Amino acid sequence: MKLRVTKPIQGGKVQAIASKSDAHRLLICAALADSDTYIACPTSSEDIDATVRCLEVLGAVVRYQQGGFLVTPIDRNAIGENRLSLDCGESGSTLRFILPVCAALGIPVSLVMGGRLPTRPLSALYDEMASHGCTLSEQGISPLHCEGQLQSGTYTIPGDISSQYISGLLFALPLLAGDSTIRVTGSGGLESRPYVDMTLDSLQRFGVSIVEEDGQEGLIFHIPGNQVFQSPKTLSVEGDWSNAAFWLCAGAILPSGSKLSCTGLDLNSRQGDRAVVEILERFGAELHIEDDSVTVSPAPLRGIEIDAEHTPDLIPVLAAVASLAKGTTTVRNAGRLRIKESDRLLSTTALLNSVGASVSETSDGLIITGKESLSGGVVQSFNDHRIAMTAAVISAGCSGEIIIENAEAVNKSYPNFFEDFLALGGMVLPC
Repeated sequence: MKLRVTKPIQGGKVQAIASKSDAHRLLICAALADSDTYIACPTSSEDIDATVRCLEVLGAVVRYQQGGFLVTPIDRNAIGENRLSLDCGESGSTLRFILPVCAALGIPVSLVMGGRLPTRPLSALYDEMASHGCTLSEQGISPLHCEGQLQSGTYTIPGDISSQYISGLLFALPLLAGDSTIRVTGSGGLESRPYVDMTLDSLQRFGVSIVEEDGQEGLIFHIPGNQVFQSPKTLSVEGDWSNAAFWLCAGAILPSGSKLSCTGLDLNSRQGDRAVVEILERFGAELHIEDDSVTVSPAPLRGIEIDAEHTPDLIPVLAAVASLAKGTTTVRNAGRLRIKESDRLLSTTALLNSVGASVSETSDGLIITGKESLSGGVVQSFNDHRIAMTAAVISAGCSGEIIIENAEAVNKSYPNFFEDFLALGGMVLPC
């Protein structure tokens, strides 16, 4: 789908959609619980649907009703020996969370992957599962086959790769008969730490106990075995800071006198991307926070330094803001963006330069020299939801129209993105 942005958003108020990061975690916990759980979740996405689809194949019953998911857990007594085929779509979270859970339950599975997902890294988790009782097919090929019974013990995961490996093991290891330990190695600590905190919070809500320790060589998580996931009966998915960031960043580059508010956000959330508030303030944007609402108004912007270690998903849209900020913005510790749905350092650079910005790549980041305005033009989404949404947002700083190729990529995390874009005064037309 090709869309022409003929008018950027003008400001207004928008409700944050449900956090897919939170939804993945709560759905998996609910499927492993001792009784039904209702999860209020007013919006879904392709990634959330992928997790639901996989859980249903595993034996959970997931019904969407009254703006949420009613989850009847997997009947472990009914688990058979036949191999099950699970379609993970392009969701890295679904793959990396579900894989060790299946192994802990002793279910042989074939995990079907779409897009770039088969080529995205899995090595550390793959190797640890292989050394703890599992047999897996060759990496990089879809489907990925896994069979065998995951065994308790000591797992070692480097802290400078995907935190999703750790989260997947945190879901799986409490199900095993024996106690286990996850050792996080590396001098740089644990990247994307807020996402592991979200996992720990979700497990705690289901009565699962994890003990964390600062060891001499890094973090250690102690996971007692034979734990029961106890349903809290009813809970709610948080508003999504990752996708709200697109609107908040848009507010910073709107014409003078405009403002944009995003509601339904928890300022105390564990989501790492709530750091967008602090980063926009450092850029010089005006922010007003009240209850669950954040309002951003434009102001003179200046270049800043951004450390992306814990918030890599924010970088495409923050780079859009930086392209209109006076001076130079430097992004570092963003190397993991090269293994997302696209190489986001390359795709962000290509997107912004194609509309007249001045962006260059480094090995692990970006250097952005701001301009007063940009021109517009034809841009590629690289089939990446965050690049497609960034393309729509940057239209607020362009003198001409923007044409977005493969704009349907937004469906991965935010299917109603362009509906909300229209509600905020923007205009898009098919072409």
